[in-house]
Amino acid sequence: MDLPTVWFCLLSGMVAMYVVFDGFDLGAGIVHMFVARYADERALVRRSLGPVWDGNEVWLLAAGGTLYFAFPAVYARAFSGFYLPLMMLLWLLILRGVSLELAGHVKEGLWQPFWSGVFGLSSLLLAIVFGAALGNVVRGVPMRPDGTFFEPLWTHGGTAGETGILDWYTVLVGVAAMLVLTLHGALWVVLKTEGGLRDRCRVAATRLVPVVALVVAVLTWATMQVQPHVAERLVTRPWGFVFPALGLAGLLAVWRFHRRGEEGRAFRASAVFLVGLMASAVFGLYPYLLPAHTDPALGLTVSNSAAAPYGLRVGLWWWIPGMALVALYTTLVYRRFAGKVSLADEGYH
Repeated sequence: MDLPTVWFCLLSGMVAMYVVFDGFDLGAGIVHMFVARYADERALVRRSLGPVWDGNEVWLLAAGGTLYFAFPAVYARAFSGFYLPLMMLLWLLILRGVSLELAGHVKEGLWQPFWSGVFGLSSLLLAIVFGAALGNVVRGVPMRPDGTFFEPLWTHGGTAGETGILDWYTVLVGVAAMLVLTLHGALWVVLKTEGGLRDRCRVAATRLVPVVALVVAVLTWATMQVQPHVAERLVTRPWGFVFPALGLAGLLAVWRFHRRGEEGRAFRASAVFLVGLMASAVFGLYPYLLPAHTDPALGLTVSNSAAAPYGLRVGLWWWIPGMALVALYTTLVYRRFAGKVSLADEGYH
């Protein structure tokens, strides 16, 4: 395996870890708007995220740094072409972080429910925006011969020609991402809480599983229509069916473990489901990092957008210990704050 492909796999792995870890943060923020009836229940959801949410976002920063280092051409062109949605994403990340902190500290008057509402709404919009971003990458961008592109928020709503950020396919991916992460977040709240809040989240998760299965099936069909390269990859590399099979097995395991009340296993199965979905998308796109639907030859691949070989080799020796520290920190935090959350001073028991 050549070095650019190695870095492509590492980058994909970090994105998948971000989706798994920060995904339940987003999902918990979404689901708490509908299942948390009282201020104490909303506080329980926030407290379950308090020790881990900022650490979870390290995976996003690491992925962005790796993209900049290993594939600078993709970083430069994507960040200029997607300037508008990236600014929206930045503001939503800021609002979510600020609201999560202030909702627990500012309790006077209407401020606490206001910031709690901002937390829920920003989580909802972030899930949709992240999904739409993935949809844009899978669909491809209107790359010009000079290697640049720009997409407005929307154009004609189709997936060909001068496309915008939002079209029928990217909206579908955004909605699917929101539903998948809401299920993931509901399973997290079930795992971390007790009483009525937990029971209502169990009901929500039970109802979401078949909806998620249906939406993912529709999305799979749509992806094959919008991006033929995905289908070609599966035909020429049939071993790649292991990735969608992993996602399907994860979703079936979620249904089985959730019905049996095995909370930890259901949540871990949801993580497997997310990894299977992301791995399927990555496998289907390879060797493209940013396809061009105007002309496939203009797309950015692991070979034509990678940094110099020497830099990739040296960077690997820095990446390994750095990410080992991240993995160690993540493991220690989740072990330290394992168990059910409560509103007591310690937070857990």
